[in-house]
Amino acid sequence: MQNRFLYALCIVLSLSDLLIINGSFFLASEFSDALDKGFAYEYYQNDLLNANLIWLIASSLFQIYNKRNIRHIEQIYRRTWKSVVSHLILFIFLSSIYRKSDLSLTFLSLFYALCALNFVVSRFTCTAIEIIFIKRYKTRKPVAVMGLNQMGLRLAAFFEGNKKQYSFKGFLDSDNSLFVDKSGNLLPAASEQLRIAAEKNIREVYVSLTAERISEAGFLLQEAERQCINLKFVPDFSKSLSTPFRINYLGEFPIITLRNEPLEDIDNRFKKRLFDILFSFFIIIFILSWLFPLIAIMIKLQSKGPVLFKQLRSGRDNQVFYCYKFRSMTVNKESDLKQATRCDDRVTRIGRFLRRTSLDELPQFFNVLFGDMSVIGPRPHMLKHTEEYRALIDKYMVRHHLKPGITGWAQVNGYRGETNTKALMEKRVEHDIWYIENWTMMLDIKIIFLTIFNLLHGSDNAY
Repeated sequence: MQNRFLYALCIVLSLSDLLIINGSFFLASEFSDALDKGFAYEYYQNDLLNANLIWLIASSLFQIYNKRNIRHIEQIYRRTWKSVVSHLILFIFLSSIYRKSDLSLTFLSLFYALCALNFVVSRFTCTAIEIIFIKRYKTRKPVAVMGLNQMGLRLAAFFEGNKKQYSFKGFLDSDNSLFVDKSGNLLPAASEQLRIAAEKNIREVYVSLTAERISEAGFLLQEAERQCINLKFVPDFSKSLSTPFRINYLGEFPIITLRNEPLEDIDNRFKKRLFDILFSFFIIIFILSWLFPLIAIMIKLQSKGPVLFKQLRSGRDNQVFYCYKFRSMTVNKESDLKQATRCDDRVTRIGRFLRRTSLDELPQFFNVLFGDMSVIGPRPHMLKHTEEYRALIDKYMVRHHLKPGITGWAQVNGYRGETNTKALMEKRVEHDIWYIENWTMMLDIKIIFLTIFNLLHGSDNAY
């Protein structure tokens, strides 16, 4: 939820940022026209339009004005910095496409120096205004909690941690006693708690109720409405559900979700798929286009058989697909049954190099482009291994909620290659599930950099 102050802050911040972009652009253009003889002032209007459009894209991508991020000043600073860097890259790229003359280095330096300075001043000013408003005016919403149980304590911790938005007035009761007697009548103690809350001008009270006590909600609501109090109920399933859960609505039906999966959100899926397409296109055009024929010739010279090895593997929702690799072994009948081991005599000389450097995985970027795989995700396993491990390892099939990846969180943490023990596979599954529950775009980028670092550094499990 968002109070009026934070909502107003969001609007003011977004408008002031557009003013900064336009003001900095105008000043940089005027100074550049005076200082740089090569500055093309006639492109001013087109460049200004680009600057505004790119800022809208960058600020939306990094969600500077998102109602969750606006509550935390450190998030605003971090996302502003990322947006400015992205703006610089995109602005240079777009402006260089249609310009007949080179971009002025003087203009770029002045424009982004002014932007950086003005953004810093703007953020510090917003912080100072926020502190003053919180101290002098009642911008925080007074709230209290009924029900001193585990969920009530978690609620209290949440309110205490969000002091910019909430003024937590404490618990209305000192225990977790019943609010309704056996006859279905509201107990005097419960009525008294709500009356006291109304006298203290607390207009929002949160009630934590366990599943077996949910029937008390109607009686409490009736009394709260008499006292002009907005009563909100928080179900406490801590006794029956040990893991964190979310409640969403399917039409009118409340749905409890026990696993957080960010990629269930269509926006996140779109971002990940767009990144996959762009990244795989880049690898295919700039690397595979010349490396593929070289590797193909070396594979053909060392052993008979196809250049590419394709194998049925388990994908998203356990759907099978053909996974492509550069063939690193001699053609054999055990390829779909037996995993490669250390000093495996089936591996060719060029195959050892390809496997050690992970170059054998490069054709999987075609799998990414086709939509069977993602750049980052749980590694796909042979069908035989999927059937074996789903019977042995708890939650093994959870990793199939996502598209499999060329690399993943498990691999950059050392769990790659041969999995010859149940314990190793359990650790891999544990890391895969952590990735599913904690996905962010920045985590994918981090995994890519860690993968490159590991390739340069070398891995004992690459054979």
